[in-house]
Amino acid sequence: MKAKKRIALVAHDNRKQDLVEWAEWNFMELINHQLTCTGTTGRLVEEAVYRCCKKDDLDCSLEISKLKSGPLGGDQQLGALIAEGKIDIMIFLWDPMEAQPHDVDIKALLRIGTVYNIPIATNRSTADFLISSPLMQKEYDPVLKDYSSYIKRNVDMK
Repeated sequence: MKAKKRIALVAHDNRKQDLVEWAEWNFMELINHQLTCTGTTGRLVEEAVYRCCKKDDLDCSLEISKLKSGPLGGDQQLGALIAEGKIDIMIFLWDPMEAQPHDVDIKALLRIGTVYNIPIATNRSTADFLISSPLMQKEYDPVLKDYSSYIKRNVDMK
């Protein structure tokens, strides 16, 4: 993982405003990294960060990739990017109080993030701890679990 992190930002509808506020609060850190967002979240974050840059009279060269909306495949696109090693950190503000029609996709996204040992924040406090970590500015080599024996065991059972 390089010093310039590839950060995924995802938020359910009832949490989008929380993520926008968090992005505004942390925009000075975020502009140093590459962002990937699902659906509307990407547009809202981009607008918020540019608004903050303009207010502070800063030249903002934000790198942001926008995927499809979560229910339309964005969660799966993001999961594929994680599996390909193209995401380093995920901030996923999900709504624990509302059932989601694509719940299985959400669970799969959290699972794949755990399998590939990327830091995942599911609430603002954890996101604050991640973004303020000294490791955000440094190269970092996460320890990856070797799943080859698990895969071999499942193949041998067939």
